[in-house]
Amino acid sequence: MAFTISNLTDNSNVVIKEKLGPFSVLEYKQDLSSTTIADAQANFYMTKSNMKKRQVMVELNGEIMMSAGAMQYYVGNIEMTSGVKGAGGLLRNLVSGAVSGESAIKPLYKGQGTIMMEPTYKYLWLIDVDNDHIVLDDGLFLACETSLQTQVVSRKNLSSAALGGEGLFNLSARGKGVLVVEAPIPSEEAVIVELKNDVLRVDGNFAMMWSHSLDFTVERSGKSLLGSAASGEGLVNVYRGTGLIWLAPLSAYK
Repeated sequence: MAFTISNLTDNSNVVIKEKLGPFSVLEYKQDLSSTTIADAQANFYMTKSNMKKRQVMVELNGEIMMSAGAMQYYVGNIEMTSGVKGAGGLLRNLVSGAVSGESAIKPLYKGQGTIMMEPTYKYLWLIDVDNDHIVLDDGLFLACETSLQTQVVSRKNLSSAALGGEGLFNLSARGKGVLVVEAPIPSEEAVIVELKNDVLRVDGNFAMMWSHSLDFTVERSGKSLLGSAASGEGLVNVYRGTGLIWLAPLSAYK
């Protein structure tokens, strides 16, 4: 390869927050593009509250999948394809996208070079999926290595879809590889609950991701209807079995 990218990772305003596999998370210390006093004031308070621009950089030597519209630019010997095989594949992707809330087409990038994704104020997580099967809530998926198999999974019962506020279908990632998610909270704020043949009850939409091995239902918080009413909690989301749940503990995030 014969290209050089300057003033990116060698920029004093840019910090590499995390690196895993081909993916790196770049964070800008502050927005230097203010042109008015109002812009400068807004940028000052945004920086103080950790509201900073972040980008994923991909140093590609193989193949990745990316959410549609996430690419900003790429350089090198890289081929981009739709990842759709024929009309049947397009129909399946359209149906999957419609039911899961994710983009129907997820482009594949193959070869050697550097890809920059669009900047965001959200938080970017790099997750090492090690022979696991993780279910993602809507809108979290950003990219992954193609060694991971992505598929749409459905709830195991209708009560979770009708009452749980999480939808009937979700995108999942299975296998071994790096998964990139665009999350509403920093990873250091997330609470991870590991169940071993146990039960987690959550009052609200606090779960962002969970192991596919878990059974998700919606149940009364108390043993009886009267007990649920007296507790003031009513219905709760229940995760039962063995696996992990990632929670956004400070507020329901959607």
